Amino acid sequence: MAKQPNIILIMVDDMGFSDLGCYGSEIHTPNLDRLAKEGVRFSQFYNTPRCCPTRASIMTGLYPHQAGLGFMEEDIGHPAYSGTIHKQCVTIAEALGDEYNSLMVGKWHLGKKEHQRPYNRGFDSYTGLLDGASNYFKPEPEKVLIKRNELFQPPDDDFYTTDWFSESAAEYVEEYGKQEKPFFLYLAYTAPHWPLQAPQADIDRYVGTYMKGWDELRKERYQRLLAEGILDEKSSPLTERDSGAPAWDTVEDQEAWDLKMAVYAAMVDRMDQGVGKVLDKLKELQIEDNTLVMFLSDNGACAEGIGLRSDKAPGTADSFIAYHLPWANVSTTPFRMYKHFVNEGGISTPFIARWPETIKQQGTVTHQFGHLMDIMATCLDVAGIAYPETYDGNAITPMEGKSLLPILEGNEREGHDYIFWEHEGNRAVRQGPWKLISRCRMDWQFTEAWGFRGDRTPHEEKWELYNIEEDRVELHDLAEQYPERVQEMAKQHDQWVKHVGAIPWMDYMKVTKTAYLLRTQELTYDL
Repeated sequence: MAKQPNIILIMVDDMGFSDLGCYGSEIHTPNLDRLAKEGVRFSQFYNTPRCCPTRASIMTGLYPHQAGLGFMEEDIGHPAYSGTIHKQCVTIAEALGDEYNSLMVGKWHLGKKEHQRPYNRGFDSYTGLLDGASNYFKPEPEKVLIKRNELFQPPDDDFYTTDWFSESAAEYVEEYGKQEKPFFLYLAYTAPHWPLQAPQADIDRYVGTYMKGWDELRKERYQRLLAEGILDEKSSPLTERDSGAPAWDTVEDQEAWDLKMAVYAAMVDRMDQGVGKVLDKLKELQIEDNTLVMFLSDNGACAEGIGLRSDKAPGTADSFIAYHLPWANVSTTPFRMYKHFVNEGGISTPFIARWPETIKQQGTVTHQFGHLMDIMATCLDVAGIAYPETYDGNAITPMEGKSLLPILEGNEREGHDYIFWEHEGNRAVRQGPWKLISRCRMDWQFTEAWGFRGDRTPHEEKWELYNIEEDRVELHDLAEQYPERVQEMAKQHDQWVKHVGAIPWMDYMKVTKTAYLLRTQELTYDL
């Protein structure tokens, strides 16, 4: 019997569909590009539109609500909204059990209390950030950093979170890659999530790159996506610039905007450098052939208005700024919408898998679609381990994900009949080529500075229907043309809501309205 493979799962935070070189970007990502050249890229891989739900789903092979993360970390006393992974599901680490050394580095964001931490959920050793985001150079004490299962206080100088994650992951590979027992390593970067902070040398390489503006950069990225065979012009034309962003040639403070994107690019670049350290360690130990490496982002590009009116330039430890909607519109090229929403721009992620012993058609692009809950099933499939019916005395919710292994082997797999989404009242269902979607619309009125004022009361919109094979960018609503399909798919979504225990967003709002408004006061979308 062949030795079970090592498994490395790498996830980044708030990175858009077109932010890697191998997905059309001008950002320098040679290590992830090499991973794509030696593996397979997915053109239709889905996450959820927010960080906590994605992390719950990827760890458990379930929909977020089934794992307890129907929203974020708030616990409202409801099983689908407990704010942490509950005991009726298992993590990948718990399911792999004693047959693997399970290790984690990076952002957890699934509960900070002692019993909720990675080393309480199957991971043998954890190094990282329990919270969702922090200062990259000087993490705030309340964010809680852990090094090998112990509280960690970073040094005052020469510390950068992305580098710490990369170096810690490489150290784990060095230590556990020499052992007979295989390892599972989950490396979850916070980059390029705000705040925009990066080493100055990396920033300097990109300053000036973005003076050509978001209009031209979207066109350039789009052409590279076509050339790579990830998208085709017929089904995925380049959408118009988001109406929440002005034409570049009308922007007065272009150098300030150039700097925002330069810092963002530097953060992606620095992350790629770190991935290179991990990949190099695999090669050094001569274990890369039997190591499955998977890479993805937790949600679509982030258009949140963090620091929109800040007088501090981005990049340094004393700044706290995001890159904002106009640049997020570049990151999500050619799709519409962003993080929070279930349009393709909010839930489409780059997904790369490399496993030299198994993936023989290297450098290919697959158009079969998958979902991050398939990762649990894939890990267990390649390891030859059965998903448990019970764990630690608890009955375990049956897994929803399906293995990606047939796709990695170059075959067609029996995919999902349906895939569903719900977040903040934003709803969607995918069935074959068809996608039904309804946004929870708010009545925003925009200021000249891309801020807002107005009615914040959400209300669910009518269902829209798109044929994703013919209209990936969701421009042509076919709901009136196919009312029976709309009715049937909406019925399936209603049944799924009951299946996973989701509650109407309006009901959730009644419990945590204040918390929700605090979160949304920074959004800057033009809906």
